[in-house]
Amino acid sequence: MLRENTKSLAIACASGSFKGAFAHGVLSALEATGIRADAYAAASSSVLPTAWAALGKATELGVNYWLAALPLLNQPNVGMSQVVLGGITHFSPNKLNPNKQLFEPETPEYCVATSAVITPEAKRETQGEKARRLGRRLLVAAGKKDRSWVDEHLQLTVFSTKLAGELCLDASNFDEVAYASSRMLHGWDIPAWIGGKPYIDASYTCLCPAMEMVEAGYTQVIAIANEPGTLYQDMFHLEAIPESYKGISIHIIQPDVDPTEFGVNFTDATEEGLFALYRHGEEKGREFIHHWES
Repeated sequence: MLRENTKSLAIACASGSFKGAFAHGVLSALEATGIRADAYAAASSSVLPTAWAALGKATELGVNYWLAALPLLNQPNVGMSQVVLGGITHFSPNKLNPNKQLFEPETPEYCVATSAVITPEAKRETQGEKARRLGRRLLVAAGKKDRSWVDEHLQLTVFSTKLAGELCLDASNFDEVAYASSRMLHGWDIPAWIGGKPYIDASYTCLCPAMEMVEAGYTQVIAIANEPGTLYQDMFHLEAIPESYKGISIHIIQPDVDPTEFGVNFTDATEEGLFALYRHGEEKGREFIHHWES
C-alpha cells in the first residue's frame, strides 16, 4: 500500500504536449482520493498541472486548462510557443496565488526537469534561426536512437523549490523554467532562457523525472506516463525507466491506448478528445489507487 503523510512519496509526470491531459486526469484522481505526495516533479507539458497538484488543486485547474489552448491553435501566426506562453500567462500558480504558496516551506517539493544547453555551438543553433532545422534533425535522430548530439551539447537539469542557488525554483524564475521545459525546437519558435542561460525542452534529456526523484532521496515514486508501452528516460528511447531503481519502487501509471485514439496528438486535439483523455486519466488513477489499497 502507498504510504501517505510521510517523507517518502514523490509523483513524477511525463511530457507529452496535449497528451498531458491524461497525466492531469491521473493527478486529479489521486488528489480526490487523498493521495498527497511529499514531492511533485514535472517535464514539459506537465509543468503547470503538476504545480497545481503540489498545491492540492489539480482538480480545480481541471480539463479547462487544456481546452483553453484550442482556440489559440486556430488563430493566424500562432504556434506552440504562443500557446504555451499563453497558458503560463493565464494559469501559472505564480500569478494566481499572490501569496506565492507554491514556494512556501510547507508546500511539497516541486521540481521541473529541463535540458541545459552547455556548448556555444548549441547555444547558437538552439536559440537562433537554425533551431527548427536542428529540431527536425533531432526527431530523425530519435527515430534512429542516435543520442550523440544531446550527449555532446545538453545536460539534464532539475530545478526545485527546495534547492538553493542557481537551481532554486522560485517566483522570480518560474515562468522562464516552465516555458524552457516545454520548448521543442522543431515547433517552438521563441527561444528559452533561464537566468540568461539557454535551455530547451526536458524531453531531449528527460521524459519523466522519476529516477531523478529516487536520486533526490524519495523512497516511493509514482511515474505518470502519457502513452502506453515502455516509459523511457528520454525521447531517444535508449534507457527504460524501470519499476525498481536503486531498490526503490517506481509505480508506472499509463493509458490503455495511445491518446491519438481519443483524437489527441502532441500538437493538435479536439475538445471531445481532451475530455475523453482527461477522464481516462481519472479512471486509471482510481484503478491504481484501488489496486494499492486492496
